[in-house]
Amino acid sequence: MQSSLKLVDCIIEVHDARIPLSGRNPLFQETLGLKPHLLVLNKMDLADLTEQQKIMQHLEGEGLKNVIFTNCVKDENVKQIIPMVTELIGRSYRYHRRENLEYCIMVIGVPNVGKSSLINSLRRQHLRKGKATRVGGEPGITRAVMSKIQVSERPLLFLLDTPGVLAPRIESVETGLKLALCGTVLDHLVGEETMADYLLYTLNKHQRFGYVQHYGLGSACDNIERVLKSVAVKLGKTQKVKVLTGTGNVNVIQPNYPAAARDFLQTFRRGLLGSVMLDLDILRGHPPAETVP
Repeated sequence: MQSSLKLVDCIIEVHDARIPLSGRNPLFQETLGLKPHLLVLNKMDLADLTEQQKIMQHLEGEGLKNVIFTNCVKDENVKQIIPMVTELIGRSYRYHRRENLEYCIMVIGVPNVGKSSLINSLRRQHLRKGKATRVGGEPGITRAVMSKIQVSERPLLFLLDTPGVLAPRIESVETGLKLALCGTVLDHLVGEETMADYLLYTLNKHQRFGYVQHYGLGSACDNIERVLKSVAVKLGKTQKVKVLTGTGNVNVIQPNYPAAARDFLQTFRRGLLGSVMLDLDILRGHPPAETVP
């Protein structure tokens, strides 16, 4: 990414709108900070943006004045990006690129926040063309800095897609769990049941009880084992387990907790449990304190 920087006029950083204040890679700012910078908070359809003004004020306090919320699946607000990029480049000194008529933008961000989806959305809107890059629901689809992809004719504008890069050190356990819930790391590396437990805790804390209705539970519950058992029974996700007793082996049917946890996480990620703002604690002045060693 750094070696491609001399070809670039502007940086677009894509991040998940459910975690607008946490989980961004601070090294991006250090290593790519000289270029004009636009922060795109994607997946806005999944985020509770009731406190959007506070989010913008918080980001402005961190020096991020150019911010756009988008939903790249439905091309929502994506049309604002190229005019803003053009304005940012127009206000900056292009160094040795001032002879080049075309603009080149580098798209960066942590894994699975929608960088490739953004590129495809821009192409749909400005070139009426289909997919240029692969997209997927798990991190690691883009594995290398790609060649330039045209997304606009006037102005002539190309984008460089890049692999998702997490910070080498996550600032806290809670930040790590938020990133995991948003799918920026592979689930099995954290543990589906651990993530499901944190998700249940977060939903209850923020009084987002959509899961109660979705899974037909009697009421809200803070016991993850009880919730996953109900989910498993409702979805028919059970498994036979051999139990050794005094009279020999007996087959017992048990809830498949990992399968239920996976469904709970995937249902949340599709927005079926309602919109959520995972950074509500930071907005209300209670940042996560526990540091990962």
